[in-house]
Amino acid sequence: MKSIAYLILGIIGGFVVAHQVNKSQRGNAFFADLDDKMREFGDSIADAYKEREAELRSSLEDVTREAEDAIDRLSKD
Repeated sequence: MKSIAYLILGIIGGFVVAHQVNKSQRGNAFFADLDDKMREFGDSIADAYKEREAELRSSLEDVTREAEDAIDRLSKD
């Protein structure tokens, strides 16, 4: 229970410190730069996810097409 209280106090303390730092010009620039980098990172992750999803869908379509062809060949025999 103490650990949870310390965790909550740490989070609250972090927010208070970040808010105070953000009030200064350098702090604001730091957080703006951090925000830009985090957005860029998130966009990279999203792009990679979409690319991988497209690859998997393409592979699934190929396998489905091959299976349908195999079924057609077997049904003709």
